[in-house]
Amino acid sequence: MIVRHLCARQSRQLLALNRQAFIPRRFSSTKIETPTPAQTIVYRPISEPGSGRVGEARKKEVSQEVQRRSKFQRLGSSISKIYKPEDLIRNPPSPSDITLELLLANQTHLGHTTSRWNPRNARYIYGIRDGIHIISLDVTAAYLRRAAKVVEEVAARGGLILFAGTRPDQKRIVVRAAELSHGYHIFERWIPGSLTNGEQILGKCQQKVVNAIDEEQLDLKESLADRAILKPDLVVCLNPLENEPLLHECGLNNVPTIGVLDTDADPTKLTYPIPANDDSLRSIALIAGVLGRAGEAGHQRRLQQAKKPMEKKAVQRDAPQQAEGQDFFEN
Repeated sequence: MIVRHLCARQSRQLLALNRQAFIPRRFSSTKIETPTPAQTIVYRPISEPGSGRVGEARKKEVSQEVQRRSKFQRLGSSISKIYKPEDLIRNPPSPSDITLELLLANQTHLGHTTSRWNPRNARYIYGIRDGIHIISLDVTAAYLRRAAKVVEEVAARGGLILFAGTRPDQKRIVVRAAELSHGYHIFERWIPGSLTNGEQILGKCQQKVVNAIDEEQLDLKESLADRAILKPDLVVCLNPLENEPLLHECGLNNVPTIGVLDTDADPTKLTYPIPANDDSLRSIALIAGVLGRAGEAGHQRRLQQAKKPMEKKAVQRDAPQQAEGQDFFEN
C-alpha cells in the first residue's frame, strides 16, 4: 500500500510539471501555477493592444521603428539629373536642343577603324584615337540642324516622309520618329523595285483623301482602288549600308534622301548626309528623334496655316448677319 501511494504521488507531480512545460510561449501571465478547479488563469497575447504593460511596450517599439525609418529615408543626397535611356525614344529632343555635349554623350563621334574608312569622308573626320576615326561633332551638329530644317519644310508643305531602318534593334526608334512626324516607316527588308516598278510589285493601293487640315474626304471623281501608288517626297535612311537599293531607286526618281553617314559609308549616295555613328542605338535614337520632332513642328505649322483661311471665311460669312441684326435694332 505504501509503494502504491508513493507511485501515485510521483505521477501527479510529473503531470503538473508537464502541464507547465507545454504552456505556449506566445502567451504570458503574471504567474504560472498548476490549474486547480477553484482557480482559472486567463492568457492574453503579447501583440494584443491594451494588454497592460506588454501592449504599451509593443506600441512604443512600433512608433520608434516608424520614426527610425522616416529618419533613414531622409538621409543621403538628392539626385536631380538621372540618365534614363528610354527618354531618347519617348521624349526625344528638338532641333534647338542640339549641343556638342548631347552628341558626345550619345556616342555620335565614334567611327570605325582606320583600315575601313572611305577617303571621301576625310572632311568629316576630326582625328584618330587608338586606331579609331573620331567624327567632328561641329560638322555633325551643323548637318543635323540642316537635315531637321529640310524635314520640317517638307512636313509643312504636306509631303510624304519615309523613315527606313532595317536593323533589328531600330524598330521602336523608326516607328516613334514616324509617329512624331506623321509620316511612314519601314523596319524590314526593302523590296527592290518598290519605287521604280511599284505598280507591278505593290499593285493598286488604297489611299486616304484628306483636306488641308487632315480631315477625311471622299473623292467622287476617281475610285480609291484605281489610284496608283504614291512616291515619298523625302526618305530618311538610318543605315545606308544595308539599304543601297533604296538609295539607288531614290536617285533614279529624284527623291531626296537623309542618312546617317559613318566613316565607312559613301557620302555621294545621300543628298543630306549626317556624319555620325550608325552602330550605336543611342546615336540613332537621338538623330531619329530630332528629325521626328522637326517633322512634328512642320506638321503643326501646316495645320495652323490651313486654319487661318477657314477662320477668315467664317468671319466674313458671319459679318453680314451681324450687320443685319444691328440695322434691325437701330430701326
